[in-house]
Amino acid sequence: MYPEITAISPDHEIVSSRIFHVPAKFLFRAWAEPQHLKEWWGPEGFTNTFHNFDFRVGGNWKFTMHAPVKGNFENECEFTHIEEPSLIAWKRYSKPLFKVVATFEETEKDKTLLTFRQIFDTVEECNKIKPFAVEKNEENFDRLEVELTKMK
Repeated sequence: MYPEITAISPDHEIVSSRIFHVPAKFLFRAWAEPQHLKEWWGPEGFTNTFHNFDFRVGGNWKFTMHAPVKGNFENECEFTHIEEPSLIAWKRYSKPLFKVVATFEETEKDKTLLTFRQIFDTVEECNKIKPFAVEKNEENFDRLEVELTKMK
């Protein structure tokens, strides 16, 4: 693991995790392949338009998240670390600013623990997002579960 993306105080991060009943390599694909990622990324009811998805270290990911009721949210990120099939990390250039580290740990045959960490520079920024992020991350994981069944 990379210390520069994992050595952080717990009050600066939001951590969500879930065990998925697929191999790590399969789960990694749902994150690495834009045709799958765009289908599940975001809370319930959101859709995405991907403008750029250059999945490599230093590559850019630009997309618009469309809220179900009102609003479009522009996002821009840069991939900072990729280790297939165990880690994807990126830095956001759009607000709110934070880093993401997603790890994929195969715990047994066809079971993978996904740990999704949002790492903020300040406690204040983290505390702004924390009240709703955990619930929305769970909605995101629910959507990921659905997409995994479509990929099989």
